[in-house]
Amino acid sequence: MRIQLLGPLGAEVNGNSVLPTARKPRQLLALLALHPGRLLPAGTLIEEIWGTDPPPGAPATLQTYILQLRRHLHTALTTDTGTGTGTGAGAGGGRPGGAKDVLTGRHGGYLLRIPAPSVDVHTYESLLAHGHRSYEQGDDHSAATALRTALALWQGPALVDVTTGPILRIEVLRLQESRLGTTERRIDMDLRLGRHTQLLAELTELTARHPRHEPLHAQAMVALYRSGRQARALDVYRRLRTRLIEDLAVEPSPPLQRLHQAVLNVDPALTVRAGPRRTSTFDLYAR
Repeated sequence: MRIQLLGPLGAEVNGNSVLPTARKPRQLLALLALHPGRLLPAGTLIEEIWGTDPPPGAPATLQTYILQLRRHLHTALTTDTGTGTGTGAGAGGGRPGGAKDVLTGRHGGYLLRIPAPSVDVHTYESLLAHGHRSYEQGDDHSAATALRTALALWQGPALVDVTTGPILRIEVLRLQESRLGTTERRIDMDLRLGRHTQLLAELTELTARHPRHEPLHAQAMVALYRSGRQARALDVYRRLRTRLIEDLAVEPSPPLQRLHQAVLNVDPALTVRAGPRRTSTFDLYAR
């Protein structure tokens, strides 16, 4: 079984879709897939669907949604029965009752019995961990490759086509923040590797999407400066400062102000690429 959460929701077994069309079963599938192999109490699933004030019949309705999910699983699992494409007990293997083996109820809750790597979120987080280890070890090439591979798993905003309740909403925010942080770290790696010119188009788009995000603007300033575009780097700072003052009545942070001064003064530190200091571009002037 393969489940995609980093973008539109997707779920398939042996190439056959098991994705329900009804809104609430989709919510349940997404929440269960975020925690493969982990028992989620029925109360948690009910809170996701109905919030903190569920209707009296919520437990019975929850069971109905679970049965709908199992029917989708059963159809996919039995489509290829006898073809040898089943994947064993973890995916039902096409056996009678396989759907109930995959989506199991026990101890007042439900769990999706699939391997964590079957869900793109867990592959993404595994690649992230590898990238961060490489970063800490000073291997910028491996770190950049791992983070780039992780980011390539995203097909759009997380669960973009799924209605989210209070629990999924938090998970989506966490994933979106992780995506942005991973993008920043990967750009830092690419800057350390001297790829500043290749980053210009991406950073132009990112700073337009996040007009008050200081670390991305710092990266854009460094990339432009190293590409021989000092005036453009200063303009990035000017536009950010104007936006911060107009929207929030605040000046840019001290590190960004120091970076701006470094660009004005043609500070040699701005041309430093890979070196022993493990830091981000934004932190370069956080002293």
